[in-house]
Amino acid sequence: MERMLGTVVRGLRAPIFKEGDNLVELISELLMKVYEVEKIQPRHRDILAITESVVARAQGNYANIDDIAEDFHEKFPENVSVGIIFPILSRNRFATTLRGIAKGASMGNRSLVLMLSYPSDEVGNHLAYAEVLEDKGVNPWVDVLSEEEYRSLFGGFHHVFTGVDYVEFYRQILEEYQVPCKVIFANKATTILEYTKHVLSCDIHTRERTKESLQQAGVETLFTLSDMLSTPSSKRGYNEEYGLLGANAATENSIKLFPRDNKALVMALQKRMEELTGKTIEVMIYGDGAFKDPVGKIWELADPVVSPGYTPGLEGTPHEMKIKFLADNLFSHLEGDELRQAIEQHVKEILEEDISEEESLGTTPRRLTDLIGSLSDLTSGSGDKGTPIVYIQGYFDKYSET
Repeated sequence: MERMLGTVVRGLRAPIFKEGDNLVELISELLMKVYEVEKIQPRHRDILAITESVVARAQGNYANIDDIAEDFHEKFPENVSVGIIFPILSRNRFATTLRGIAKGASMGNRSLVLMLSYPSDEVGNHLAYAEVLEDKGVNPWVDVLSEEEYRSLFGGFHHVFTGVDYVEFYRQILEEYQVPCKVIFANKATTILEYTKHVLSCDIHTRERTKESLQQAGVETLFTLSDMLSTPSSKRGYNEEYGLLGANAATENSIKLFPRDNKALVMALQKRMEELTGKTIEVMIYGDGAFKDPVGKIWELADPVVSPGYTPGLEGTPHEMKIKFLADNLFSHLEGDELRQAIEQHVKEILEEDISEEESLGTTPRRLTDLIGSLSDLTSGSGDKGTPIVYIQGYFDKYSET
């Protein structure tokens, strides 16, 4: 019988995972039950995707504002002003971290300069609209605004989805800890050096460029969020590679960090599933998908990467042909079954490395992990679907396969 389905993506209902759980055993058992109940046959190069929160929760990779405060206090000199630059605007992603920073600043008689990028943060959360800047003659690449100037230009600006005035919200957090604070708005990292030589850079995807420019400009003390809570500890959570990047609020005073030891987990799961099924199943851990909301213009990737860990079979980018190119050009004289058979034969005969530029035109060269992680994130959602594990079949199939 002719095969009718291509890629199939399933969100798997899973138990609530807890600290100390053996994920290799629990997830492999879950998958074997899914095969049985849903009558699914495992296939070579199926993909098993696990949300990062499951892994971090099982690891117990949590920290609280006291942990952040202590780390901040140890890293920065006392009795100085510290620049907190380019944080994203998020109650879930940064507010708890800011509480820890404020508490750490109060421990050493420090003041803070909070420098926000505008008209939006790096992932698209707006503090103003670009067209308003243009109307008012403001150049965000050149003009540095004080809080008073910002208010006179834009008044009380509220986030399009949450309704939060983030300038006021972040200021209130700092005032809770009675930390003297100045708020400025600028997009050039070195602007902060006009106020202080001690800086904590909070940007995510541009952090290396920010770090380099500040070092060249003579910063005295410089850390990024990836440096915070990055040292191993038996008393608190940590992440040696990403520090506080990828952290999410767990409670008002605690955070869940990005998971650790991801490579070991995905390789162990792949090995276990091969023992159980005889098939090589690719495994990945995923966080935020790399997609942009068309209404709010927000780029959803607040994590440092889409996938912090994956098996080697998920390296690289897709090698694909545009079926519509073949149909409209090479085989435009054919129709129906003749057209289908000709394209199938062409796909079979052409090796991946021999795909011409014309045949692949429009197949954007994104990384597999970014594509599959985004697909998984959209499938599992951020609400209460209860499907933190995603199972994908047929992703690597070619048109010629039956």
